[in-house]
Parts: sequence; structure tokens; C-alpha cells
Amino acid sequence: MAGNRHDDGRGADPQYGWAAPQPGAPQGDPYRGAPTGVPEYFTAPTPGYPGPPPAQPGDRYGDQPGHTRAFAVGEQPYDAPYGEPYGGTDDGYYQQPYEQGGRPVEDNVAVYRAGGQAAPHLGGPRLPWRELLAGIYRRPSATFDRMRDHQVWLPALCVSLLYGVLAVFALDSTYDEVVHSTFAVALWAIAAAAIGFTVAGGILSAVTYALARQFGGDGPWQSTVGLSVLVSWTTDAPRLLLALFLPADNLVVQAVGWATWVGCAALLTILVRRIHDLPWGKAAGAAAVQLLALLVLIKLPTLG
Repeated sequence: MAGNRHDDGRGADPQYGWAAPQPGAPQGDPYRGAPTGVPEYFTAPTPGYPGPPPAQPGDRYGDQPGHTRAFAVGEQPYDAPYGEPYGGTDDGYYQQPYEQGGRPVEDNVAVYRAGGQAAPHLGGPRLPWRELLAGIYRRPSATFDRMRDHQVWLPALCVSLLYGVLAVFALDSTYDEVVHSTFAVALWAIAAAAIGFTVAGGILSAVTYALARQFGGDGPWQSTVGLSVLVSWTTDAPRLLLALFLPADNLVVQAVGWATWVGCAALLTILVRRIHDLPWGKAAGAAAVQLLALLVLIKLPTLG
């Protein structure tokens, strides 16, 4: 057995998976005859015996029959069916990531954030004030989507002041007081009405924003308040223009007043739905307080 380089009677056949002992290496157990040493994939090939064949271009892992290869740290022995595993696992199985507290992390690509829409917003640059006012009535959904991340303070302020001045001359009681008073008194009355309607519009729109956030909305407050003010006052402008020439109890003025209130309700609901990503029911509930306040404080005193 001197020519086989083993003292246990076995030849140096690669199928046993053991290399020949090197000089100075520990020999086999004299009682059991089991060789000791290092597996062949951790040592250089034995002189005279070929090592494992090189990896072929189409072989991903370089595995060949009869040979074993150690995988690198983090390398998977096969392709995981759902992509790379989470959490640094090396068992090849997909694990759902979890937040602190045991709740699974939601994928924002598949789950839309606040509520009811299936398509994302189509934002864009700020609209000029003329296109903004026309777009509220021609393309309300697209206009509110585009202006979602833009503030409209200057158009809202200008519309509120003009509405206050127009309301002074449209109402019969205030019209007589302003026309038959001195210039100073008339100026103070007009200024007070303009400031009062501006503040009232801002407060009512802020209530709408607060209710929308309570219902799960995620829209910004600047666009919500500014656009709500524009919708509230511009929808009632046709009634005030008719009231300048017709009595407040005229049938045409009454019909236009109720029609504009219904239109205001529809536009406010669309506004809250598009800006805050809420379904129709929650959007209507968020706009209900502002609509009732407009009806009780402004519409009913002139339409009743």
C-alpha cells in the first residue's frame, strides 16, 4: 500500500472527497482508520490529480457533478421566488417587513394613501388667475388636482373683497343705508363688509379643512382654504348681480340663489375629494358645515 499515499488501504480516488495528507499533517486514527484532513474545496489540488473543472459561461454557480462549492456570505443557492429576502435572511424565503409594534409595512406603490382614488394626482405648474377661475367651472377635477400643491391667497383675497362690496349693494337693507348716508359712513360700511366676508370665508374654509383631516384626508391647508373661498364666493356672485337690478324676493333671484347653492355644494365636495383623496361620502361630510353656514347666514336671509 505504499503507492497509494494513504495508510488506510484506500487509493486517492476523488470520489471520497479527501485529499492526500500533506507532510506534517495529522494522520488517520490508528484504531478506526478514518482519514483526517481538510476537504478538497478548501485546499489546492493534489499534485497528479486534476482539480474541479472551470465554470462554464452558462453555469451560474460553477457546480459540477462530484464536486461541492461553498457559497459566499449572503448568496442564495437558488433564486428566491419573490426577489431578495428581507431582514438579511439566507434561507431563500420572502419575509414581509414589519414596523415596530408588529404592523406590516405597506407598499405605497400598490396601496394608495388616504382613500378612495385609484389614480395618482396629475400636478403641474400654477394656473394664472383667469384660467383658475374658468377651470373651476369647466374642469373642476383637473383644476383641483393641478392646484393641490399651490396656494391661491391673492385670488382668494381679491374675490372676497369684491364679494363683500357687491353684497353691500345687493342687499336691500344695506343698500339704503349706504346710499342715504355720508361718504365717510358709506366707506366704513363697505370696508367693514369686505373685511367681514373675507374673514368669514377663511374661517369656514378652515373648518372644512379640519373636518377633511379628521376624516383621513391628507391635503395641504393652503390650497384647501384658498380654493374653498373661491368656490364659496364665486358661486354666489350671479345671485348678487341679479339682486342689483331685481328685488330680493323676485322668483328669478330665488331660483338662481338655490341653484348656485347646489352648485357650490357639488364643487366643494369635488374639491375636498380631489385635494384630500377622500371618497364622496366623507368629502360631502367635510364640506357640510361650510355649506350649512352659507345657507343660514347668507342665503336664507335673502331667499326666505
